[in-house]
Amino acid sequence: MNISCGIDIIEIDRIKTSIERQGEKFLNRIFTNNEIEYCKSKKEQQYQHYAGRFAAKEATFKAISKSIKDKYSITWKDFEIINDSQGKPELKLSNINTDKIESIDISISHCKSYATANVTILYKD
Repeated sequence: MNISCGIDIIEIDRIKTSIERQGEKFLNRIFTNNEIEYCKSKKEQQYQHYAGRFAAKEATFKAISKSIKDKYSITWKDFEIINDSQGKPELKLSNINTDKIESIDISISHCKSYATANVTILYKD
């Protein structure tokens, strides 16, 4: 069994500032349309959710980077954070070979100032 883990933490104000300064340019470079729609639906807490998804994408890159030959071949949008019917975050990968991946578990948390995410990948033997 081969397990890989990634974790990230980010200040919510950093994401908020980037969105306020760069607007749609920043949002469309980092987030998918589904992610933007989800975060905007959170109204006053939208920046916490953007930051949580940003941290999740960073954590995913850290967890999956050893199985990617060229780290420049992937983009932010190749990692999409969606929610299941219970609200639990799930990871959807695009343009990434997932043949060797058995399962992926993701956890996102945020408070007033910080968002954090943890991603664990179980690889097939």
